[in-house]
Amino acid sequence: MPHFGRRSRRHLATCDERLQRILNDVIERVDCAVICGTRGKAAQDKAYREGASTVQWPNSRHNASPSTAVDVVPWPLSWDVSDPAVRDTWDVLALEIKGTANRLGIPIEWGGDWRRFKDLPHWQLPR
Repeated sequence: MPHFGRRSRRHLATCDERLQRILNDVIERVDCAVICGTRGKAAQDKAYREGASTVQWPNSRHNASPSTAVDVVPWPLSWDVSDPAVRDTWDVLALEIKGTANRLGIPIEWGGDWRRFKDLPHWQLPR
């Protein structure tokens, strides 16, 4: 059975308990890793400069404590989503997270559904 490693558990612990509930359920079925929960000013500014975020500090949901956003990737990780097999791993993870959130009655939004800026790892609680 998949499980979160130490780093994933540390990142997830910085997130809102609803995100923790969803992902602790998901990991029982789909192998994934949490790569970001709460982000400080330096990390947010770096994400913005590198194009990984469209917002500057303090406007990201990652900047809250606890974080109302989390970045999750399928494991093993590949960013080559032009490869259909790789894209399938992202889609399976997305369907599992959406389905779990729905079952738990927790509204959630996926950056992969955004029109202008596709952010496949990004999940957030609606405002």
